[in-house]
Amino acid sequence: MSTPVLSVRGLTTTFDTRAGTVTAVDGVSFDVGPGEVLGVVGESGSGKTITGFSVLGLIDPPGKIAAGEVLLNGRDLRTLPEAEMHRLRGDRIAMIFQDPMMTLNPVLRIDTQMIETIRAHRDVSRARAREMAAEALALVGIPSPVERLRTYPHEMSGGMRQRVVIAIALMLEPDLIIADEPTTALDVTIQSQILSEMQRLLAQRNTALIWITHDLTVVAGLADRVAVMYAGRIVETGPVDDLLDRPAHPYTQGLIASIPSAVPRGTRLVPIRGMTPSLVNLPPGCAFAPRCPHASNTCRAARPDEQARGHGRALRCFHPLETTP
Repeated sequence: MSTPVLSVRGLTTTFDTRAGTVTAVDGVSFDVGPGEVLGVVGESGSGKTITGFSVLGLIDPPGKIAAGEVLLNGRDLRTLPEAEMHRLRGDRIAMIFQDPMMTLNPVLRIDTQMIETIRAHRDVSRARAREMAAEALALVGIPSPVERLRTYPHEMSGGMRQRVVIAIALMLEPDLIIADEPTTALDVTIQSQILSEMQRLLAQRNTALIWITHDLTVVAGLADRVAVMYAGRIVETGPVDDLLDRPAHPYTQGLIASIPSAVPRGTRLVPIRGMTPSLVNLPPGCAFAPRCPHASNTCRAARPDEQARGHGRALRCFHPLETTP
């Protein structure tokens, strides 16, 4: 891979609660190169979204980034003053939230919001900013973009609002976009259209993308590489096709076996047994051991370190599954 746009090393994010300290992100490391799509997958509560927020520096008390480096084009974002981070957000690094109304102000027209965003980062006239906003809406497939600029968010469908949010994220051509399940609430037809347009625009601009999701079928068609998270840790990484065809970690295998389209028609699905552990009181060994059919005494006593497997694969497991084709 070429020089990474984003390089995360040993990222650890904690939250102080009445029940104790929760380690929501535990020593996470990964790279994302120019034009690359990294899919981050896992169950709810696995730490996917907090990882994205940590990269952007959006963790507020009682949360804190306790350790690690977040390098964007070689600059450690953790060492930058807040004023500098404010300039980078929306310009060199952008985020697309699951709910577009977390980004769009319901009482302001679309043109007001997009023009303000542009002029906060670019020294252009209001007229030029309006032109840039209309061009961005056209890029994501919104018809009659000039007219759409004059509408309010509530006058748009959910799919149209999400396209506006994607346009806002793309219009200043950032180096990195973090997308937190942005198509989950959309029907499959609109979802497919948005994913196709995202792929086209990212390829045109060589923008890196982290796509956070629980949907492996979306990752299969979008991502270049996949990072599987469980209880705050990345347990397996690899090229998307290789990892999904030949999972080495029992948790990854469990996720794939839970997808209806991954098993023959009429076959009973095999869910992962048990529940995700409390992050306040994790088991002493591998966090997945209580749910794993392959767990041994070693798994219950010690936490596995990450092991490289070749061909871009890595995982944390004492008893990996056979991955030979």
